[in-house]
This record gives sequence, structure tokens and C-alpha cells, in this order.
Amino acid sequence: MYALTPETRDDWWEVEALYDLCFAPGREALSSYRLRDGIAPVVGLSHVARDRDGILGGAIRYWPVRVDGAQVLLLGPVAVHPTRQGEGLGGQLMHASLHAARDLGWDRVMLVGDAPYYQRFGFARLDDVVMPPPTNPDRVLGHELTPGAWDGVRGDVMRWDAEV
Repeated sequence: MYALTPETRDDWWEVEALYDLCFAPGREALSSYRLRDGIAPVVGLSHVARDRDGILGGAIRYWPVRVDGAQVLLLGPVAVHPTRQGEGLGGQLMHASLHAARDLGWDRVMLVGDAPYYQRFGFARLDDVVMPPPTNPDRVLGHELTPGAWDGVRGDVMRWDAEV
């Protein structure tokens, strides 16, 4: 059993170490990191999952971005420690955080990832939303927290602090 709690400043480097373990070297060179650089994760949505001994098993982060002037959550990274994979922890992090995002009034979420995995959480390809290069457009996925939230939202994904 895991306790999901909002990530705190004290968790930051331990979570970064988990991401380093779970993802390929150079992960910070990806286009999604350029959108996040210097922007704080969304308070209350970035979570850590710890077992009863306090050992970090997984983490998820969300960042604010804009598409066509609309406020959008950029999900990622989400990671589960290799020794904890297959226990449903990734799904628990996804479901709990998406529910929390809805409760906080967010309407739409996007990510860059594998459609076969994220479809089970309601994500589908966003044909009209463009991540900075060199992102594969087939991996740009969105989820509506409010029905119709992606209707008419199209264009380039922009940093939260970009002028609109």
C-alpha cells in the first residue's frame, strides 16, 4: 500500500533521482523540458507515492502551459521505481492526480507519451496541437477533464509565461 501526498520541496531531489533512474540520459533535452524550465510544477497536483516505510515508489508532476491561449496541464514525468513496477502504482498516480486536477478546476491535460499505455486513462491523440520539435506528433496526447474542453483548442504549445 502506498500513500500519495503532494510533492514538497524536500522531495524534489529524491524525485529527480527517480526520474534519472527511470528515463534515458539526456531526458532534460526533450522539448517538454523547455516548456517547464524555470516554471514551478502545479501546486497540489505533483505527487509522490511512498510505502509504509517512507520509501519513494513513484512520482508524477504537472506543469502549466498554454495552447491557443487556453490553460493546459502538461503531465509528466510520471515514473515508478523499477522494483515497484507491475503493482499498479502508475495507474494509482494517474487516476488520483487526474481527479485532483479536475477538482482544482483544470479542464484539459496533455502529455507526450505512448498512446497504447495512456489510452486506458482517457488520453487520445491531439491532431491539432503542436509540441516544439523534435516531438513525434503521434505521441502528443490529450485528455478532457471537462467534456468538450479540447474542442477548438489548436496550435502550438507555449510556455506558461509566454505572452499571448
